[in-house]
Amino acid sequence: MNRFALLRFLVVAQLLIISSTPALCLEALSRDPYVGAIVVDASDGRVLFEDNADAKAYPASMIKLMNLLIILDAVDKGQLRMDEIVTVSAEASRMGGSQVYLKEKETFTVEDLLYAMIVQSANDAALALAQHYAGSREGFVDLMNKKAMELGMKDTVFHSVHGLPPGKSQMPDLTTARDMARLGRALANRPEALVFTSTIERAFRPDAAQPFIMRTHNHLLKNFEGCDGLKTGYYSAAGFSIAATAQKKGVRAIAVVMGSTNNKIRDAKAREILSKGLMELVLSAPPPAPAASATVAPAASEPASAADISADIAAEETAPGMVMIRKRTLVIAGLINAAVILLLAVALVRSRSANRRF
Repeated sequence: MNRFALLRFLVVAQLLIISSTPALCLEALSRDPYVGAIVVDASDGRVLFEDNADAKAYPASMIKLMNLLIILDAVDKGQLRMDEIVTVSAEASRMGGSQVYLKEKETFTVEDLLYAMIVQSANDAALALAQHYAGSREGFVDLMNKKAMELGMKDTVFHSVHGLPPGKSQMPDLTTARDMARLGRALANRPEALVFTSTIERAFRPDAAQPFIMRTHNHLLKNFEGCDGLKTGYYSAAGFSIAATAQKKGVRAIAVVMGSTNNKIRDAKAREILSKGLMELVLSAPPPAPAASATVAPAASEPASAADISADIAAEETAPGMVMIRKRTLVIAGLINAAVILLLAVALVRSRSANRRF
């Protein structure tokens, strides 16, 4: 075989390998400005805006929001504790992509690993939690798909616990903007979930000589007022995606943008549709109930006479501190005073006459 034939053989062989490996021939779904987008009212799921919201997309690391929901449900049911210790498996320690570099047999609390999974989008933390709770990644994936069905995520299927591109003989995770909004609602109405999704920066292994500083990939937390979640996702074929939530004046909206061609377009579109959705909710919100009045209604009485009305008017026009007295009252008071003075004078004259006789 000459050198040219050998080269041709190698090229053909490589093409055959690529065509038989899903991870290497995954169809790119990203679009400009996005594959699909939606904004919903977090309180009732009412759609405020949608554009191709049912188009299939790869969620990438956004699926870790489902992991968070399942673990929080387990904590609520008493099946897990936030301070429960998780031992890292050998498989979890070998995870690639975004990670916190877990080592085999290291131990961390459930809470520490949740922060790592959401803030750093750590794939190793996601697998460690999945194995600890369900016993295996396959068992946890089953839980993810069952929860998706409960939430009405009818166009979603999960095959991984981390959202990485599929490996050999694996299928990709699939979802839609509408389905991710349903998942976002389930979390946005849980304050304990927003504690994790709103964290911008946190130290992992804080007692180490050089702690690992985790930083969120959700830039809307820093530059969109009221934003407190949720999560981003990315790999090459998936493009850039985000589920974001924010509240304003007592209302909350959730925006999802799936499959943008770059993160700047994704963030700009998410900011645009989220702000419009919030404004619509604020403008359509019912006005606040008026405060209870402290004024006491006057007691019912008989109609006032003309004389009483005149007296009231005169009283209102009197200078402050002065009392209005009717003319008839003054005359009577004057006559009484004169009579008293006359009686006193008579008594005084009689007293002097009696003293002279003695």
